[in-house]
Amino acid sequence: MSFAHNVKIPRERIGALIGKSGKVKQDIEKRCGVAIEIDSENGDALITGDKPVEQMEIFKAIEIISAIGRGFSPQRAMRLMEGEEAFQQIDLRDYAGKSPSALERVKGRIIGEAGKSRRTIEDLTGASISVYGHTVGIIGAYHEIKLATDAITMLCKGSMHKSVYNMLQEARRREKMDKMRLWEDSNTANMEREED
Repeated sequence: MSFAHNVKIPRERIGALIGKSGKVKQDIEKRCGVAIEIDSENGDALITGDKPVEQMEIFKAIEIISAIGRGFSPQRAMRLMEGEEAFQQIDLRDYAGKSPSALERVKGRIIGEAGKSRRTIEDLTGASISVYGHTVGIIGAYHEIKLATDAITMLCKGSMHKSVYNMLQEARRREKMDKMRLWEDSNTANMEREED
């Protein structure tokens, strides 16, 4: 089955996608089983494949290229090759409107002083976050992306950083409790089986 998909990326991110001596592009092609043609004039990355579907990671290639295009380093974007990791982006213009100063203010709230807010959200959710242009890119497992999206949305809507961090810490505590309960339940079930 042959396949072709075009991903638009900002021209200034093309170098990051190609990598030194084409290494990043080759790595994506090899790991995803696809071919990538890059038009550096208009920022098009054409992903093609003609192998059987089970030998290609088409959607992973699209996500990795999109993530690099939205400011992630190739190393961080490659996290998408692991298990259930996915890429999602939030358009900050949905919150800031068309005003450049409102956009900068919203971005500043998400990034924080010297990147502190972004790092705290990453630490508390486990997701990787990139603020680039008018978007925020998020890479993580589904529940990590959901938590990070909730936190970023709260900040965009004007919530205090402290209440956002409290929400994340509470979610993390609940997750730990759920894991503990699962562990206890499975141990109890195992012990009951052994007694039978």
